[in-house]
Amino acid sequence: MALKQISRKVLKSVLAIEQEEGAGALVRRSIGTMKLRNLTPFLMLDHFHVSKGAGFPDHPHRGQATVTYMLEGSSRHEDSAGHKGTIEAGGVQWMCAGRGIIHAEMPVQGPGIPEPRGLQLWVDLPKQYKMVEPSYQELGPDQIPTAYPEGPDGPTKIKVISGKSHGVESPVRPLGGCWYFHVILNKKDSSVFQDIPAGWTAFIYVLKGKVAIGDDKTAHDSFYTLVLSSDQSESGVKITALEDGTEMILCAGEPLDQPVFQYGPFVMTNREEIQKTLIDYQTGRNGFEKAHTWKSVIAHS
Repeated sequence: MALKQISRKVLKSVLAIEQEEGAGALVRRSIGTMKLRNLTPFLMLDHFHVSKGAGFPDHPHRGQATVTYMLEGSSRHEDSAGHKGTIEAGGVQWMCAGRGIIHAEMPVQGPGIPEPRGLQLWVDLPKQYKMVEPSYQELGPDQIPTAYPEGPDGPTKIKVISGKSHGVESPVRPLGGCWYFHVILNKKDSSVFQDIPAGWTAFIYVLKGKVAIGDDKTAHDSFYTLVLSSDQSESGVKITALEDGTEMILCAGEPLDQPVFQYGPFVMTNREEIQKTLIDYQTGRNGFEKAHTWKSVIAHS
């Protein structure tokens, strides 16, 4: 017997305001600002725009996963373990930083090439996975499966970056529960119900157009992050487009019963672990062996 569809509601709405980050890149950050913290397992959400000469040169990570989803243009990446490649528009890189990695993320620029725009989501790792070896799961634009709730000719399309939607499942396997969807509603008044595991933390970030959530007719504009309720009786979320061409991401994650101690790109569960991380980085140990010898080609060419 199918579960009754009971929609979550919007608990909080936060506008992501554009600011500079990295080397001249512009980002709209919502999760991770003072207005929106403690949204376990989510640590940060940046909607970025990288113009010519800008980017994210060599920097370290430990203790989280970073999920980079390109909307326009493409971005190159390179790390201290020898991994490198390009994330194309519509593609995703799910990087588990684990015990430590140093990497660079730089735009692909040139005549007639769109300036890179995309999203980067930081997801906390369960404490038992904080010190695993770094790993990558990468899907090109043609490798991300797509669900069509009303058929291929219908007004609704859901790109399943991770998790399950309307019988379609992504091959991405995060460490810890995390579902990530790019929801596209082409027609005004079209709607979709997306199942979400009970009790999981969930949010929507509106990329284009306007949306209404559940049975509430309130319009939510582009660049707003909508934190959803998580009552055990709520089986998912109903999303309705209030304009043609409405797009958003919907993310849901299993809450982690652990503290968050963050120092820049290092995310651990207590102060002592952060202090040890800083010593490891300064002395080039435990995942940071190349901290003082490695330089990326892409950020220095």
